[in-house]
Amino acid sequence: MCAKIKKIEFNGREYPAFQAEGNASQFAIPFAKHFCKGKGVDVGFHKDEWKYPGALGADLQDESNEYHAHNLPKGLDYIYSSHCLEHLTDWVATVEYWASCLNIGGVLFLYLPHENQEYWLPWNNRKHLHVLSSQKVLECMRRFGFDNIFFSDRDLNDSFMIVGEKLRENTAIQR
Repeated sequence: MCAKIKKIEFNGREYPAFQAEGNASQFAIPFAKHFCKGKGVDVGFHKDEWKYPGALGADLQDESNEYHAHNLPKGLDYIYSSHCLEHLTDWVATVEYWASCLNIGGVLFLYLPHENQEYWLPWNNRKHLHVLSSQKVLECMRRFGFDNIFFSDRDLNDSFMIVGEKLRENTAIQR
């Protein structure tokens, strides 16, 4: 009998093949629909068909695009981002900036690679600059005015979701 589950191997471990195909967002969108409503952006969607439904598209860092990770419209109801923060030079400054773009009551929804997926670690995948954990991201979000924060553990895509509601202005120490 032929195996129907396609897989890839990295460092002697097997992973579902879909992890190497892109569009990680497909696993998070059903959950995000419960939180991300109104006027919002999808940062780092890569392809139009992968973008969060109804969201404006924002590229990661391409300044030739109208919107990118560090140039978003103000007054947003949500920011949705899948597998993006790990690519940005200063993910903490990015979360702080995104908080400044959200209305009070706005939602930040992140879908991120889990630290246990070896292929996505920065020393194995040079496109990734950071190893993020739900605890690190949660602490950062709290610092920049988010509460009502919920997060998942590792899913079958070796990723995790974290969502928070901006309920106050930034309380971080200013530089």
